[in-house]
Amino acid sequence: MPVRILLVRLRQIGDVIFTTPAVHALRDRFPDALITYLVEPAAAAVVAGNPHIDELIVVPRRGGLAGLRADAALVWRLRRRAYDVAIDFHGGPRASMLAWLSGARERIGYEAPGRSWMYTRTVPRPRTPIGGHSVRNQWALVSALGIEAPEPERYPVEMAIDEQAAEAVSARVATAGVDPDDSVVVIHVSAGNPFRRWPAAAFARVASTLARGDRRRVIVTSGPSDGNAASRVIEEARRQLPESDRHRVLACGEFSLAELRALVERAALYIGGDSGPMHIASTSHVPIVSLYGPTRPERSAPWRAAIWPVAAIEVDGLPCRPCDQRRCEPGDFRCLTRIDPQQVIDASERLLAGRR
Repeated sequence: MPVRILLVRLRQIGDVIFTTPAVHALRDRFPDALITYLVEPAAAAVVAGNPHIDELIVVPRRGGLAGLRADAALVWRLRRRAYDVAIDFHGGPRASMLAWLSGARERIGYEAPGRSWMYTRTVPRPRTPIGGHSVRNQWALVSALGIEAPEPERYPVEMAIDEQAAEAVSARVATAGVDPDDSVVVIHVSAGNPFRRWPAAAFARVASTLARGDRRRVIVTSGPSDGNAASRVIEEARRQLPESDRHRVLACGEFSLAELRALVERAALYIGGDSGPMHIASTSHVPIVSLYGPTRPERSAPWRAAIWPVAAIEVDGLPCRPCDQRRCEPGDFRCLTRIDPQQVIDASERLLAGRR
């Protein structure tokens, strides 16, 4: 009988991406295993086409009686699978409860007050705001199964390209005026919380400056957390350009996660903050300019082979950085607002020149 493995990782896009090296390593360690991945809808697209996963179970977050009924039905479904191992990459109350109730013979998770008893084996969770890299932190859970330490050259983060999404993106950017020979710069300008949002005026300056390059097109994207961010940046960037060049900054609407992955594959450069879209970009080979505010690259830099270039932009010397992103002690988000747009422009031009 093949080994049956249940993986649980709820919530954030970036955190799900950071589990994909471990998923690949599990497949290498147990080539005949039946691997199930439990994820919430917001990040389901990240692992939907992962070739190392046999079954994807998407579990919506519901409250009240309907939520209890849905979770009860899910537990019954999991118990019927008779898992040998359950690995809880999340560690939150719901995730640990589902891992426990799955009935897996071996349950691996982080040490957590009041919840460690739900696991048969626990590993310490990093306690500092920096910790190690998120991939290494989550890898500690699979190392309990005898899997060696990860290296990004062998186990990079992964997200498969959805062919339908790729076709839709190709049609959309062509309609917007992008030719096959154009050099596309993707700038993602929103984030899920204000601690990771670089000012729109700064993004606009970067967009307008990079758009002046020969055969360049700048596509500005934003997510549902700040849907108007892209339009604000596009409007200001175009205002800074002569009328003859304003068409170089494109408005292409909102992209789904699968579409964003396909768009990045078409790009010559990606620019954005430390958020889910940047980690989606890191599953490609596109050069990345990443902006770090309250977090540090040591924690969440793109996890991939070193031959694929990355430039990390951050403000050094701030005693309040890194932080827990609950309250900005100085009150002005200086870890982001003090990043000079010229730093981003210089890094971008350097990576674009290297790509040529």
